[in-house]
Amino acid sequence: MPTNRRIDVVLLAVAVVWGSSYLTAKTATDTLPVPTVLFVRYAVAALACAVLLLRFRGATGRLTRDEKVYGGLLGLTQAAVLVLETYGVAHTSAGNAGLIISLTLVLTPVLDRVGLPGRFFLAAGVCLAGVGLLVSANGLRAPGAGDLLMLAAAVVRAGHVVLVGRVTTGRALRPLQLTAVQCAVGAALFLLPAASGLPTLARTGAATWAQLLYLALFCGLFAFLAQTWAVQRTSATRAGLLLGTEPVWALLAGTALGGERLTVLSVLGATLVVSGTYWGQALERTHRGRSTAAARDTAPHRAGTGVTQAS
Repeated sequence: MPTNRRIDVVLLAVAVVWGSSYLTAKTATDTLPVPTVLFVRYAVAALACAVLLLRFRGATGRLTRDEKVYGGLLGLTQAAVLVLETYGVAHTSAGNAGLIISLTLVLTPVLDRVGLPGRFFLAAGVCLAGVGLLVSANGLRAPGAGDLLMLAAAVVRAGHVVLVGRVTTGRALRPLQLTAVQCAVGAALFLLPAASGLPTLARTGAATWAQLLYLALFCGLFAFLAQTWAVQRTSATRAGLLLGTEPVWALLAGTALGGERLTVLSVLGATLVVSGTYWGQALERTHRGRSTAAARDTAPHRAGTGVTQAS
């Protein structure tokens, strides 16, 4: 499989597990407080990272200063995304939440400061229209505190994706080490808020623990590792587009596992999201290829001019 396709598959896998995380987290928070769920999610992922680091310590070596610093920074932004999303969904309708968080598609290239063609934003608009159809059955209402939290989550998530690309470019930062630091930071941040709810974990059933482990190991450890690995090898904008298919997977998870009804509008919305995502991806890939070619063609010309002048 070509490298670009392999990266796309990894990013789509992240979108799938994140899409399924809404139903999983919603069910888990019916039993446990939100801070407790977030703490366990981070703590289990951090423990898994520690085990992997010990297992491969001979090959990976110790954490570098850059991995500690930038991992800590990314840990703060990732934790901010999860806090805003979790509390935002709790205080708004699912329709508003899904529509607002999808603004990440538009915000990522804006924050990434790439000069994309206007058609890219048309493709992003198609995605937004698709998300609007996906969530229209739940009804939209006037913006409230939860809507503002989801808007903040969209901004922070886009910033996090861009930040991952920026800090990992040109630096020898290893995904596992970065993820370990991110998870440790998240666990430390949520330990105190979750303290009052920790005794309830002893009375938590197997089903809830399975949900917590899924959130920690798949939506946490795997997703953080995979996102960091993939963004190191592609652009933040392209990553944002592929991760933007998350609402489609959330719909499928809700339909298959949550008992939600799939309507004609839902199918049409999912089609628009997928179509807009791949259209935007193609535009971004073409634009990036042209920019790279232009830079490559310009470099020899400038070098030659310099030599001519010198002689």
